[in-house]
Amino acid sequence: MKFVAQRVSKASLTVDTKPVSDIGHGLVVYFGVKVGDTKAQAEKCAEKIAHLRVFEDDAGKMNLSVGDVGGEVLLVSQFTLYGDARKGNRPSFIEAERPEPADALYRYAAERLQALGIPVKCGVFGAHMVIDQVNDGPVTIIYEI
Repeated sequence: MKFVAQRVSKASLTVDTKPVSDIGHGLVVYFGVKVGDTKAQAEKCAEKIAHLRVFEDDAGKMNLSVGDVGGEVLLVSQFTLYGDARKGNRPSFIEAERPEPADALYRYAAERLQALGIPVKCGVFGAHMVIDQVNDGPVTIIYEI
């Protein structure tokens, strides 16, 4: 399981030109599921996202989490995080989990984040999504378990 978290001042997600989700200050998290990943890993990712200290405190140091600053998370399924482009120019996605189990783990991670008190908005699994985000920093964290 892998995620890429980006600190944003705002972000919105549309599908077929229709607004689906939008957040203010918080994190856009691109979430990828690998073949064989488990609920325990999804739970650990949710914990990590909720507690990442990537927001600045009064001293200007990154000591605060998304919950500490009253931020939100836009969680976006992203199977291409498991694209392997080491051979040739066309990525292979054989490491990415099949849609049904990947969607279940993606939804479970969102539920766990909400249970931790983090407001979560989601994309549409498997859809062609357009994400408009204003990066803040920029701050980008990559985590894989």
